[in-house]
Amino acid sequence: MIIAVRLARPSDALQLARLREALWPESSAEEYGRELTPILVGRAPGTLPLAILVAEAGDGTLAGFAEVDLRSHADGCDPSRPVGYVEGWYVVESRRRLGIGARLLAAAENWARNHGCVEIASDTWIDNELSQRMHEALGFEVVDRCVHFRKTL
Repeated sequence: MIIAVRLARPSDALQLARLREALWPESSAEEYGRELTPILVGRAPGTLPLAILVAEAGDGTLAGFAEVDLRSHADGCDPSRPVGYVEGWYVVESRRRLGIGARLLAAAENWARNHGCVEIASDTWIDNELSQRMHEALGFEVVDRCVHFRKTL
């Protein structure tokens, strides 16, 4: 299978919105589509750079994506310099275990290096063991664990 990893472009918006919905089901593909429009034309919100990388199959379908940006700091990283941050990373279930996730992450790492970063960070939910295994298999180390609390008043 031929997979090309590249920067997302405006024509990817519909497929990318559906992939975001699969990763983050708390919002709809329609809402994600509205968020993506300015990003894909180079007008991302905020002051720090952001990139969306996609893995495109030979038939033009998107097999996955990685969203990477810069943060002024991240847990466990050198606080004196910006860090690349993987905000989202997803591969379509039927295309997993083919190295696509690793290629997307490598592209995200290169993007961060090109922006002067010497570290890249990420996070996942404590119960997402698959994501934790993938991060560790690709060289990430756990730097912190956090449990969030709430109380109704």
